[in-house]
Amino acid sequence: MPMAIKTALLDFNKCHPERCPEGVCPAVALCPSKLLRQEAPFSIPMPEPFGCRACGECVRACLERAISIVSM
Repeated sequence: MPMAIKTALLDFNKCHPERCPEGVCPAVALCPSKLLRQEAPFSIPMPEPFGCRACGECVRACLERAISIVSM
């Protein structure tokens, strides 16, 4: 049986960048693999799930609890 891969998942319904300081997502800044990208302040960050190490830094940084680590 293949091993489950863990990755960060963003819940777009919970993500509210307007509540982040100056509209900048702290999880984007703290992702050590730089797999979350935010095009501009106040825009929703877009995750790149492949390459995620599931370290949880983004989960801890997200003020809205919109990111979780899941098994795929």
